[in-house]
Amino acid sequence: MTDKGKNLKLIVANCSGFFGDKITAAREMIEGGPVDVLTGDYLAELTMAILMKRRLKNPKGGYANTFLIQMEHIMAQCLDQQIKVVVNAGGLDPRGMAEDLQLIADKLGLDPKIAFIEGDDLLPRLAELQEKGESFSHLDKDIPLTEAKAKTLTANAYLGGWGITQALKQGADIIIGGRIADASLVVGPAAWKFDWQKNDWDKLAGAVVAGHIIECSSQATGGNYSFIEEVPSFKNVGFPIAEIYPDGSSVITKHPDTGGLVSVGTVTAQLLYEIKGPGYLTPDVIARFDTISITQAGPDQVAIQDVKGEPPTATSKVCINNVGGFKNTMTIILTGLDVVKKGKLFEEILFNSLGGKQRFEEVDVHLFRSDQPDPVCNEDAMAYLRIAVKDKDPKLVGQEFTSRLNELFLSSIPGFTTTTQPTKASPTISHWPALVKSKYINHIMVMDGQETAIAMTLPEPDFISPAPKEVALPLIKTEKTVSAPLGRLFAARSGDKGGNANLGIWGKTPQTFSFLKQFLTIEKLKDLLPDLQEFEIERYELCNLLALNFFIKGFLGNGIADSIKSDPQAKTLGEYLRAKIIDLPESIL
Repeated sequence: MTDKGKNLKLIVANCSGFFGDKITAAREMIEGGPVDVLTGDYLAELTMAILMKRRLKNPKGGYANTFLIQMEHIMAQCLDQQIKVVVNAGGLDPRGMAEDLQLIADKLGLDPKIAFIEGDDLLPRLAELQEKGESFSHLDKDIPLTEAKAKTLTANAYLGGWGITQALKQGADIIIGGRIADASLVVGPAAWKFDWQKNDWDKLAGAVVAGHIIECSSQATGGNYSFIEEVPSFKNVGFPIAEIYPDGSSVITKHPDTGGLVSVGTVTAQLLYEIKGPGYLTPDVIARFDTISITQAGPDQVAIQDVKGEPPTATSKVCINNVGGFKNTMTIILTGLDVVKKGKLFEEILFNSLGGKQRFEEVDVHLFRSDQPDPVCNEDAMAYLRIAVKDKDPKLVGQEFTSRLNELFLSSIPGFTTTTQPTKASPTISHWPALVKSKYINHIMVMDGQETAIAMTLPEPDFISPAPKEVALPLIKTEKTVSAPLGRLFAARSGDKGGNANLGIWGKTPQTFSFLKQFLTIEKLKDLLPDLQEFEIERYELCNLLALNFFIKGFLGNGIADSIKSDPQAKTLGEYLRAKIIDLPESIL
């Protein structure tokens, strides 16, 4: 930050990273210290489908209702302290949430100015837009939506932060959005506070980085952090705060007297979460993650500076959810001797009785070896065979699957039992990521019954992209090595991007990263993690963060709600990699 801007800052706090996050966080954030803007991210790709299911049962089920509970507790205090509240909790029904929030305000005798933002819901416009040439082709499969041959449940374009900016300019106290891009919840207030223009690319990119860091609540403050020994306490982990300055720089911190940790490591972990390449695309700006300068500015304070930005593309991402098929899962307990033999035998018996695996659209069978030799208790002798099936025929994966499995209770392997009783088939939802031309999106801000159209930010064709931040890396001698888990030196963070997964891994020093950069190629990653052999992988270097990011295409199939993997969000992939034993140079150990 510049010296001139040190005394002028916008304090933005986060109180939610997903629908179901800590409900007391909103109160804790406004009572724990100074806050100018309280933000909350309640939406994920899966959440939109969940809200549609709720809405089909209840017309008021289309939004994240926990936000209303939070606001009933803190609305008066926010108004008294002039704290602005900006969330995307409106989900599929921001108008309905705004109306219900007004009822709560009336009950409390309060008079907030409530704005809501619409235009992201493209479901009623799909046919119209397809006639205009928008194919909504799957980003990974390059198949037009018309060939999905499935009913579309939701279709929501990602909106930027300028509707929020306009609402704040008009005096809004609480702003409710639908599918506003996560980081744009911070971009909008920052642009309002500092009167940024739509082409202030570097400043906007800095706000995007700050927004991305705090959007997932305590994942930036020690939660899900690989080096758990660095975190002083996991008791009452504080939620993150971004102190944003006029030049777009920021300091990431948390309230005092809270658990967790804000360090270069914890912030780097969140920077690498759910990203692809160095260019982080948003409707407002492309933030170049390969230009970020990140430094420890003090205890629980991390400075973010020098972020460069580019104009956005001419298209916006659309989160589409289609009706999928059906899935079912059973876990068989295998006990004692010959676990592998018992598992293979049971798998063969079961699928022979079902007419073969080829009858199913997808089958996933995995043996989890938790059994111990010479067990000291019964549980130590147990291993687990997980059998998951998926198909468009609910009877096949439902009644037929469970009936055949039930019939084997007394006629298959010794000691046969299951972890649960057989269950019915459950419906799946297929995620369909697509693009739409931004010019077709009607971004609308509504307050006091008046609608204000928000112009979408369009690209600049002749813009020259900024160069990555240069980092000098030492040469590492590898003559003497020591076998040790990769995770003794490197941290990782992984997650889902629709049907894809990302796996970020980084070192603490230029020396360790220099080794990682040479060692961990795509081929080596596949050798270490054979589960990835069949998938196309892209590798990106973020030398300024001492990090690599791997983007694994198709690893999660059609997304969380359609997957039959044990970990349908790829949350464990990073820690799986860290457990692999490799030969590390003695010089960096």
